[in-house]
Amino acid sequence: MARLDRRIQFRRAGITDTGFSAERRWTTADPAADDFGAPIWASRRDVSDAERALAGWTEATVVSRFVVVATPFTLAIRPVDRLVAGGRVYEITGIKEIGARRLEITAEARVE
Repeated sequence: MARLDRRIQFRRAGITDTGFSAERRWTTADPAADDFGAPIWASRRDVSDAERALAGWTEATVVSRFVVVATPFTLAIRPVDRLVAGGRVYEITGIKEIGARRLEITAEARVE
């Protein structure tokens, strides 16, 4: 079983009603304003270069898999949310259950 040895934070965009539709918008002046819930414990495993090549990822990115405990909060996380770990902001590309009480979140971040 993976050790939950790091803290991660989720971010959720606010919904803005334009009068014609509701749009999801991220706060750019203060990204922490989009923080969703409190930080939680997770494990992280970076996807190997071979896995990335097979998946067709060729940009300067890091793809990681985070494992978290399945709780009502983590079960509410959606692919449109973001994940922050170690100061890096990740776009969530997949979420799946990997056991009775665990979720695996696959996420991708640009490498500067």
